[in-house]
Amino acid sequence: MQTSKEIELVTAANIFKLSGDSMRLAIVKIVAEQECCVCEFVELFEMSQPAISQHLRKLKDAGIVKESRRGQWIYYSLNNDYPYHSFIQTVINDLPSQKLKLDELESTRRAICCD
Repeated sequence: MQTSKEIELVTAANIFKLSGDSMRLAIVKIVAEQECCVCEFVELFEMSQPAISQHLRKLKDAGIVKESRRGQWIYYSLNNDYPYHSFIQTVINDLPSQKLKLDELESTRRAICCD
């Protein structure tokens, strides 16, 4: 039988495992700062939509991010109702802001398809 402390350690390990991928960690930092659509991530990371969607699916399945649909587009944001939200915030708190990348993307208007 596991104690609650063991469960917390396992949960923390799973969060670190998910955020151990630099792409997913960057996505978490970005959605903590601003809600984004998949097409924005495609442009930011210059990766295919299926690759980005796989990263987002893992984060969503874990409950770290949430999605909201607007027409045909799905937007992602940090899930403030996630039971370990404060832990996630602690992990990403000292990471550099990704806001400049988002601002640059918006200012150059590089193929943001969801607007």
